[in-house]
Amino acid sequence: MTVATQSAKELSVEELAINSIRFLAIDAVEKAKSGHPGLPMGAAPFAFVLWDRFLRFNPKNPKWFNRDRFVLSAGHGSMLQYALLYLTGYDSVNIEDIKQFRQWGSRTPGHPENFETEGVEVTTGPLGQGIANAVGLAIAEAHLAAKFNKPDAKIVDHYTYVIVGDGCNMEGVSGEAASFAGHLGLGKLIALYDDNHISIDGSTDVSFTEDVSKRFEAYGWHVLHVQDGNTDLAGIEKAIAEAKAVTDKPTLIKVTTTIGFGSPNKANTAGVHGAALGTDEVALTRKNLGWEYEPFEVPEAALNHFRKAVERGANYETEWNKTYADYKAKYAQEAAEFENYISGKLADGWDKVLPTYTPEDKGVPTRKHSEISLNKLAAVVPGLIGGSADLTHSNLTELKGIGDFQKGEYQNRNIHFGVREHGMGAIANGIARHGSGLIPYAATFLIFTDYQRAAIRLSALSRAGVIWVTTHDSIGQGEDGPTHQPIETIASLRAIPNLTVIRPADGNESSGAYKIAIERASQNAPTLLAFTRQNVPNLAGTSVEDVAKGGYTVVDSEGTPDIILIGTGSELSLAVTAAEKLKAEGKKVRVVSLPAWDLFDAQDAAYKESVLPKAVTKRLSVEAASSFGWHKYVGTEGDTVSIDRFGASAPGNVLLEKFGFTVDNVLAKAKALLG
Repeated sequence: MTVATQSAKELSVEELAINSIRFLAIDAVEKAKSGHPGLPMGAAPFAFVLWDRFLRFNPKNPKWFNRDRFVLSAGHGSMLQYALLYLTGYDSVNIEDIKQFRQWGSRTPGHPENFETEGVEVTTGPLGQGIANAVGLAIAEAHLAAKFNKPDAKIVDHYTYVIVGDGCNMEGVSGEAASFAGHLGLGKLIALYDDNHISIDGSTDVSFTEDVSKRFEAYGWHVLHVQDGNTDLAGIEKAIAEAKAVTDKPTLIKVTTTIGFGSPNKANTAGVHGAALGTDEVALTRKNLGWEYEPFEVPEAALNHFRKAVERGANYETEWNKTYADYKAKYAQEAAEFENYISGKLADGWDKVLPTYTPEDKGVPTRKHSEISLNKLAAVVPGLIGGSADLTHSNLTELKGIGDFQKGEYQNRNIHFGVREHGMGAIANGIARHGSGLIPYAATFLIFTDYQRAAIRLSALSRAGVIWVTTHDSIGQGEDGPTHQPIETIASLRAIPNLTVIRPADGNESSGAYKIAIERASQNAPTLLAFTRQNVPNLAGTSVEDVAKGGYTVVDSEGTPDIILIGTGSELSLAVTAAEKLKAEGKKVRVVSLPAWDLFDAQDAAYKESVLPKAVTKRLSVEAASSFGWHKYVGTEGDTVSIDRFGASAPGNVLLEKFGFTVDNVLAKAKALLG
């Protein structure tokens, strides 16, 4: 589709503004010879209406608390967001940044990254993640509004807007999140669906012919359709206003657009989706849209219009500050609590509630220790919120007496995500990225992190302070069989940068694991905790504090040890018992607990040498998981007690015995190393 050729002087200010978005995207992609110009060209009209007439933000204070949240779920169209950030006056994106699109060290990376570009709320790119993040942002707003707002003072009152594309709607994670949002009735969540019928493979007719509107209606969403998203600005404005007026359910606004609008030869084709237009087509597009400006040049009238956002934003924040001042005068206690929330600071001595244990305390599964810690923490970390993917009573993740987060009960903190692991993970990232001090936890069996892997990876990449709670962490899971028994899972999770994976051995280490997880979450970093289904004893040498070192000595010998046994989780007790037997035979044995590899690797060389001295080459690791990665700690002369095949269906204790996770097998392998 094309439009009639116009001269620049005939364009209205709105048309100049919309075309400024388009040509900044065109020029940036052309200079980079890489990117996706088609979405910004087609979505520019409705993005302009949203940012110009509805979105409440302050370009000079991107972290203003009560700003509306904007998410570009179709993250490949990132130049749309960068253009809007620059045009509306954010300091984080200037014209030089636009010119450096997708280049080394630029603030305009290929997909939006919250840690690179101020004004970007969440990191998007993997399709569907953004709309799921938006559900999490809306949950955070609903929770805080229910907790702190008063009839005469609304201090939490903002919307979450998200732009989704056909690709987002094809990905299953978007369906999981949208279904959940409809169930919850999140009335301040508004999705604008860029309905352009094109994906990388061409027309969506080849793979995607469902009625998206009817699907979202079935989810419980309010659904609208703007049939001419290319030129009907009044229709777009009316639809967004109607969406805001519906308060008991989220809204999907289907906006039918032309991808690559204005390009004479590439509009409405896959050719404009993920590649630069090319010099000739750029020139033709300029002529077609009457754009008589040089690359990266923005008409003064358009820029002046966009920059009105600076004054508007300052006024929005000033008005909110007055509202908050009145609130604080009337509700001093609530205001103090609110400030503690959004500061992200932890209360002094919060970690003192975490229990400690002695060997005389009854052995229970570490998932039970997890439950105890969660409930202790819920009393002193009021921002702790989360739940399980329909495994609450297996993961043991219910916060007792706190109530369920449901429609009309948003002040509660137990979230029942349903069987939606991937959606749960992405929603948790959104809650964490809301910037309100909330600490979300998301729970499932360790094996089902495979279903939420993309979200876990993105939490690490985007610095989202999520606590990933997992249980049933080995073949000790038992009778459900190999489909439910993680083998390679923990090794693959340990490979994710910035994700601390902790496999605690007993009660003390479980408390230590939560101490680290809460601290990291408050610093915008994720942690994954892996707990057992089966009982484990509380060991004499374990420590809450030493878990922070990642690895430490639990049992030591007099003088240089002959052999070092290294264990994690439920297998540490096997190493301890085997060491006792070896010592009785005159051997010098050290036992090291290594619950968090990355934390140990981060220690200084002297400490690591004190725990695992290079001179001791006889080393044996014991972990009911893959041997992958253990060579780093046991070396070429060491060995592992591990499992490098799938499990089986049988009681957990039988499986552990059959696969060699016994004291006798640890002893046999240790003696073989000792010769």
